[in-house]
Amino acid sequence: MYKIVSMRSIFFLLIIVLFSCNSNTKKKEIEWNKKKSIEMNQRIAIKEKLNIAMFLEHRKMLKMQQTGSGLYYGIYKSTLGDSAKTGMEAGVRYVITFLNGDTCYVTPKNEIVYFKIDKTDIESGVQEGIKKMKEGEKAVLIVPSHLAHGITGDNNKIPPITPLVIDIELLKLNN
Repeated sequence: MYKIVSMRSIFFLLIIVLFSCNSNTKKKEIEWNKKKSIEMNQRIAIKEKLNIAMFLEHRKMLKMQQTGSGLYYGIYKSTLGDSAKTGMEAGVRYVITFLNGDTCYVTPKNEIVYFKIDKTDIESGVQEGIKKMKEGEKAVLIVPSHLAHGITGDNNKIPPITPLVIDIELLKLNN
């Protein structure tokens, strides 16, 4: 069976096509300034806070604390080990996911990743979170984008302006 298209529908579609193809439309230049940049960053931060709050609302078993920078952390395996400090070398295993649960990075099986605390280009949110931990502890970090990869992402698996959920284990600390 064929549908009969009314003349009114064809006329309406033709009008839309004609107006959308108008080549005389002038492009409006966007004026960007510091104030607009600040406003944009504030909107991003508010949206991320809401998304993180919704994430946590559905995971009440996570006992999270928030730092002044916006990092959320919850230690779910405590130890009496040494505390992590700036300049120490940390050996960790991790699983990095997005708020929707999709995994983007995992430490390869039986491997440990080492980095100097506050002396490497590891995300500042991870650096801050590690310093809340002791050797042998496991924690969940929720890292807002401004403490992770920001407006550029990591140019691989992490898109721009993306908060991360990092399940991390601090296996070793070396001076």
